Amino acid sequence: MTKRVLVVAPHPDDEALGVGGTIAKYAHDRHRVTILTVAGHRPPLYPESAYEQTVREAKEAHRILGAAESIFLNLAATTLGQMPTHELNAQIYSVVERVNPQIVLCCFPDRHVDHRIIFESTMVATRPVRAGKEVELLAAYETLSETHWNAPHIEPSFTPNWVVNITDQIETKLLALACYKSQIGPFPGPRSIEAAKALAAFRGTQAGFAYGEGLHVIRMVS
Repeated sequence: MTKRVLVVAPHPDDEALGVGGTIAKYAHDRHRVTILTVAGHRPPLYPESAYEQTVREAKEAHRILGAAESIFLNLAATTLGQMPTHELNAQIYSVVERVNPQIVLCCFPDRHVDHRIIFESTMVATRPVRAGKEVELLAAYETLSETHWNAPHIEPSFTPNWVVNITDQIETKLLALACYKSQIGPFPGPRSIEAAKALAAFRGTQAGFAYGEGLHVIRMVS
């Protein structure tokens, strides 16, 4: 049965880093994947050209992954904390309402303040009322490097309880990541092709296969 999948990415590249293989797997299995990118490098701290470049990179990455739709809220990443909470909640909910997803994958609330803010708004937008009642699976993904920079025992630590086998999709994930020339750096940088492949190998071998992506299931109904 075909499912509607919504992937919420705080910034361009988070979706490919966190669940690029999972997106490709869903798309290959003919599920309809929508990627919502909430914010990016926009003025006043960044020139508009920087954001436009990342959007071009994101669209090419999403094409490679097989996403059916790409939505950009075009918010400034560095000022999300100044935005009234109800306004961000409403913008994310409007996408949930239109896409009407059965599966939602969102970022883990990690070291990046944008990730925490967007996680909170996604949790509000997917509450099991109105459009949120259609959500059968809600899970959080890890994002190199931010998820692994939380302070252990003081902040939440990412512990996956669901690993998706992306052995057949690992090269597609890495091709999509390579589109982000403005974001993906050389090894041993944490946001590098080599680091992403190493994490996928680690998560995969945790579950008995070659490459995987770890997620934490928040809510699942059947």
